[in-house]
Amino acid sequence: MDNCFLSRQKGRLGATVAGTLAVMVASVFAAPALAIEHDRGYGEPYALLGNRIVFTTWYFVYPGKPDWRDASGNSVYAREDAKLGRGKAFFYCEDCPEGIDFIVEKPERGEPAISREKPWEAMGVRPVSLQVDDGVYRMWARCQDKEGKDHNCYFRSTDGSTWERPNLGLVEFEGSTENNLYPGDSMGSVFIDPAAPADERYKTVWHGDFDPERFEKDYKNRRPYSHMALETDIGRVHSIRAAESPDGFRWTELRDPVSVEPSDTDVIAYYDQKLEKYVMYTRSQMVGSRAPGFPIEIHQRRNNFSHRRAIGRSESKDFKAFPLSEVIIEPGTDMKPTDSYYTNCRSAIPGAPDHHLMFPAVYHLTDDTTSIELHTSYDGKTWHRAPGGYILDVSTEGQWDSGCIFAVQSLVELANGTWVLPYVGFRYPHKFPRGAWSYDVGLMRWPKGRLMALAAEDKGEFTTVAFVSPGDKLRINAVTRLAGGILIEACDFNGKPLVGRSFGDAVPIVGDQYRSLVTWKGHDTLGVKKGEPLVLRVRMDKARIYALDFE
Repeated sequence: MDNCFLSRQKGRLGATVAGTLAVMVASVFAAPALAIEHDRGYGEPYALLGNRIVFTTWYFVYPGKPDWRDASGNSVYAREDAKLGRGKAFFYCEDCPEGIDFIVEKPERGEPAISREKPWEAMGVRPVSLQVDDGVYRMWARCQDKEGKDHNCYFRSTDGSTWERPNLGLVEFEGSTENNLYPGDSMGSVFIDPAAPADERYKTVWHGDFDPERFEKDYKNRRPYSHMALETDIGRVHSIRAAESPDGFRWTELRDPVSVEPSDTDVIAYYDQKLEKYVMYTRSQMVGSRAPGFPIEIHQRRNNFSHRRAIGRSESKDFKAFPLSEVIIEPGTDMKPTDSYYTNCRSAIPGAPDHHLMFPAVYHLTDDTTSIELHTSYDGKTWHRAPGGYILDVSTEGQWDSGCIFAVQSLVELANGTWVLPYVGFRYPHKFPRGAWSYDVGLMRWPKGRLMALAAEDKGEFTTVAFVSPGDKLRINAVTRLAGGILIEACDFNGKPLVGRSFGDAVPIVGDQYRSLVTWKGHDTLGVKKGEPLVLRVRMDKARIYALDFE
């Protein structure tokens, strides 16, 4: 243990290159090299898009710098002129993380968040998007009346718990426009575009049909398209449609699809501030190409069930035209052969838009139900399944959400610090006869924003990569046992402890600490200014760190 943390102040710049190259090489062999931005410089210090770090991958944890030293303490790392045998060179690991791992907390759940009170909600209410807009929680949803007719509906809340139906006056229902309905045939997930002009501020994407005649005469000669979009249902052209709006209610549908490909489930898009592009997540397929000489047969049921559902991704500078999506997540060898990914529910950590999350629904073919997983990513391209299994499963038989469940974007933070993610719960399995089905809005809740943590069951320690500090003060969201604790050392870019911010100066962090100010003897600031590089060293004992907030 002692050897691992000697001479930490030396060689930080060399460690930066070596550590980053190691991560790059590992990424190349582990998965397609999507994460490396080849048109930008790489490595430390990292920039944050928000004021928060949540450890959901190893991205912010420095991997460590290995070294071999002679008896005098001089580095002989890979030196060909050092003729040393066993017992003559000694291994050191500078800033190597030890004794830490990730844990995921299960959410709280309860009764439906919105009671069905209106006739247009008779069969159910299904959320499609939850966004925070100027301090108001806005939920776009779909509902069905007793005849099974679909409607677009809208709910609003000032606290994220009590929901009201504002009178929009836009759609007539049974002779009255006094309702919360808004026009549109098949509106999908909604996002707020920070890069758009005011009349295009709200955007939505969904799976829909494209006119076959227009496709043949115009589209197919100037845009790429998926053959699967034409063969999934002979005579139809599956596509991803989009619309724009100045207020989220009055929508103008784009003339052309943004992509011609099948994605017959929730499609999610957003504007990525780092990439300065629009990113879209779709339903894709784990399926091979058909051998030549075997034309598709109409209503060939076996062919329709030969694929496994997967998750695709596409990015574009132009919201009106996306490249065909590429598979980024598909059923793996550690899953059952009858399981597949149904919806993606891409989101992000509240206050940290560059901390990408996904809450995909896993469809279980053997009983027609679903469960929800958590996946994490530092760039939205390369994803990792979080440990701990499903974060939410269907309830016991007979409950309102005992048939199947699907998470819905986005994860939001309430005023009291609770994180909330909507989901739709169905009383019956997914493909159960739908003449009398029933579904409602559920909310997954993580009090104090404690969704995922970096944990040490006993003693552990780690060092962050260097990053540009978003503030000069640090608050921590953490829990320790009374016999444990956390110490934090603030360092400059080269890993040298800042004056008065060493481990020896640190005030121990013990117990349940929610956004508590991190202090050192006589200091309550980090010792660096906002915008300057910062490295944090952390020692943990029987502790969990959920978030670091800067101000």
